[in-house]
Amino acid sequence: MHEQTAENPIRLVLVDGQVLLRTSLGRFLATQPDLQMAGECGTAAEALEILNDASVDIVVSDMDLRTERGDDLISAARSAGYKGRFLIVAGAAGAADAHELSAVIRRGASGIFLKSESPDRLVQAIRLVASGAVWVDQTVIQLLADRLADRPQLDRETAGNRLTDREEKVILGILGGLTNRKIGENIGISEGAVKSIVQQLFRKAHVRKRGQLVRVAIEGSLSAQPFHNS
Repeated sequence: MHEQTAENPIRLVLVDGQVLLRTSLGRFLATQPDLQMAGECGTAAEALEILNDASVDIVVSDMDLRTERGDDLISAARSAGYKGRFLIVAGAAGAADAHELSAVIRRGASGIFLKSESPDRLVQAIRLVASGAVWVDQTVIQLLADRLADRPQLDRETAGNRLTDREEKVILGILGGLTNRKIGENIGISEGAVKSIVQQLFRKAHVRKRGQLVRVAIEGSLSAQPFHNS
C-alpha cells in the first residue's frame, strides 16, 4: 500500500495518444502535492520504455493502446516485469463495451475511469488505486451488472463452487452499488440474511471485502486469487 504524502508522492505515467488532452491533464496532475509525473507519452512502446527506466506506482492509460506486436499495454508491461498498478481511462461506456471492459479487469487493471468524469475525480481515483483499492466507475459497474444479469447461468459452477439463486441476486446487487439493506428489500430477505450470504460469497471467492468480490464477479470467476482493496 502506498502512503500518500508530499515526501512520498505517487509516481505515475500518463499514456494517451491525444497530445492536447495528455498535456493539459499532465499539467493538472503535476499540481497535486502527492502526485509526481514520472513521464507522459502517446504510445505503448514509449510507456514500456519509461517503465523500464523509472520507478512508477501507477500507469494512467487510454484503453485502446497496444504494442507494435499487437499486445495490450497491461500484458506487455507485466511481461516486462512491471508490478505497479493500472488505471484505465475509457470513453463513454455502452453495452457493446461490456466484454472489453471486463477483459481489462481480467488482465489486471486496478480501475476503470470514464473520460466524462472531472479531473478532480481522476485524482481521487488515482489516490484510491495507489492505496490498494479498486476503482470502477459506477456507470461501468451497472453496465457489467446488467451483462451478468442477462447471462442464463451466472457463475453457477466455477472451480467446484456452486451459487444459489440468492447468492446470484446478492452479487448483482453488490455490482449495482446497493447496500445490504436495499439488496434485502429487493429480494425479500432481512439485512442480516444478506450479510450472511455476503460472508458465504467471501469464502467461495477467497476474499474478505466487498470490493474484492466486485472484481471477482467482474472477472467472471469465483476462484480468482485474492487481491487487495480498501
